[in-house]
Amino acid sequence: MLDPERYLPAVCDLVRTVAHREIMPRFLSGQYARKVDGSLLTEADLATQSALIEGLTRIIHFPVMGEEMSKEEQQRLWQAGDSGLWCLDPIDGTTNFIHGLPYFATSVALMQHGRSVLGVIYNPVSNELFSAVAGKGAWLNGQPLPLKRHVPRMCDAIAGVEIKWLSGKLPARLMSVAPYGSQRNLGASTLDWCYVAAGRFDLYLHGGQKLWDYAAGALILQEAGGCMSTLQSPQFWQDVVWTRSAVAALDPGLFETWQKWVWANR
Repeated sequence: MLDPERYLPAVCDLVRTVAHREIMPRFLSGQYARKVDGSLLTEADLATQSALIEGLTRIIHFPVMGEEMSKEEQQRLWQAGDSGLWCLDPIDGTTNFIHGLPYFATSVALMQHGRSVLGVIYNPVSNELFSAVAGKGAWLNGQPLPLKRHVPRMCDAIAGVEIKWLSGKLPARLMSVAPYGSQRNLGASTLDWCYVAAGRFDLYLHGGQKLWDYAAGALILQEAGGCMSTLQSPQFWQDVVWTRSAVAALDPGLFETWQKWVWANR
């Protein structure tokens, strides 16, 4: 039986090493291409993905699925990796990376039977490494998460909200009668999950993330004691795999109030 905790130190070391070797020397270079879907791609994305694939298969020889692969290859690897699959985003927040905004990260998750059992997210600029193992807890640079447990009133809460992918009535309602006190959108959903887990954000809402955006982050929040659902289902891990919305909070009571408001205003 696989023991994910056994492999966590090696994965953390690999992610740190690759980020400082492949990402940081290219930070602020400003060179990029545009993919078919309109998103941005840099040499650092490709170099990081290649190095992580090589390193992760040495840790555990499972298939590795990365963001910078074709949809056909991603689907093939997903089907082949039910009993064990590495899922990675070499640089989440590529637009930030290109423009010199220090809010981007490398994300790696180990998944089994459609759920994450190990997650690592690393921001090489701040040197903050978030990690989690299913059933064992979550950490920031070895310190247990959350960093703080202060529960604000809903009207004072800070929410991480990505409006771009929301539909229906929600965008207008959030702009006019949002129940929280303040809103942030920093451009890297992997780190957004970690900020909720740490207690830096109180609430979270995203209309549609790719698998590699939530695979590690949702586990980190879950293991920090947070709660999550999607816009369609109360069972986060059972919703659509490839594009999944997120409604989340660190505190269970705050989450219940937040989810009710979001669902009522969809």
